[in-house]
Amino acid sequence: MGYKITAENFDSLLKNLSKEYKIYAPKRFPKQGRYSDTDIVRYDRVYSADEIVHDEKSDYAAKEALSPITETVLYFTDADYRESKVVDDRPMLVFARACDIHSIKRYDDIFLKNGGFEDSYYKRMREKTKFILMECPAKGWDTCFCASMGTGSADEYAFGVKFNGEEVLVETKDAAFNSYFAGNDEIDFLVTPVVENERVVRIPEINDKETQIAVKSLEMWKEFDKRCLMCGSCTVSCSTCTCFTTYDMNYSSDTNAGERRRINASCHVDGYTDMAGNHSFRKAGGDRMRFKVMHKIHDHKKRFKEHHMCVGCGRCDDKCPVFISFSTTVNKLAAEVDKLNGGNE
Repeated sequence: MGYKITAENFDSLLKNLSKEYKIYAPKRFPKQGRYSDTDIVRYDRVYSADEIVHDEKSDYAAKEALSPITETVLYFTDADYRESKVVDDRPMLVFARACDIHSIKRYDDIFLKNGGFEDSYYKRMREKTKFILMECPAKGWDTCFCASMGTGSADEYAFGVKFNGEEVLVETKDAAFNSYFAGNDEIDFLVTPVVENERVVRIPEINDKETQIAVKSLEMWKEFDKRCLMCGSCTVSCSTCTCFTTYDMNYSSDTNAGERRRINASCHVDGYTDMAGNHSFRKAGGDRMRFKVMHKIHDHKKRFKEHHMCVGCGRCDDKCPVFISFSTTVNKLAAEVDKLNGGNE
């Protein structure tokens, strides 16, 4: 079932939904971008339709609604501790692109299906979250390659929306929300998936251990020893990077009371792989780039079988300060793997 709603009515609808749900969406933060005169679009609570940035790709991913950059996991006092609680325990509605909805499935793999352990902090947020699918432009944006990754359409959403000038077109999937749309014009409408991008990416076929080992020593990775700044911009903006570290924060220097926090971390940032004895893995930019690329387009699918970790959102290309292109790198790797497999020289 579909509906056509005026912008004014859609704003009223969101305010009604806000009584039962916490609503998250891409939101503009003026003058908080990379430069002092640029904005940034990231996920945050919204209370009106005017706050939703629907005509741009957000700089950061929808994952931040479920897994904040920093969160307290427990409080401690001497020998006692207690788990943190969610202050506002209402369910969440998250406006998201198709690729972002797919990215949450990758988060599910890591936090709910990895090694027989479920992360309770992620699980308590995931169980209360439903998605509102936002329709993308016909071919996405110039750095998108979701069609190549099979993530240009999604199924797991409560309802979908297309912002169409002074109107909002709505596709409902979850009957529980039909009452919110009652009284608006009923139409035939389905969110249009992205089936073609300007950018096309070919995933390399790495089918045996010998090829996987050979990929590690390819000359192409040395390019990034000089180019990559190892700043972590690509992994922080990535919709599927899940790495974090933890630290304890004492409230004062003379007491053993405080809280344990976890904070997003990255394989591209110095210190992440440091070990006792001053040992560290992957110190060079090329090694870190290789690790990230292989994790996104080979390792994850090899472990979990269903899908590659990368969803083709292109945010890593958007955010790299030295214009390293992940999608171009994957295509270059595919050509190198063809050579390893006896293809074109």
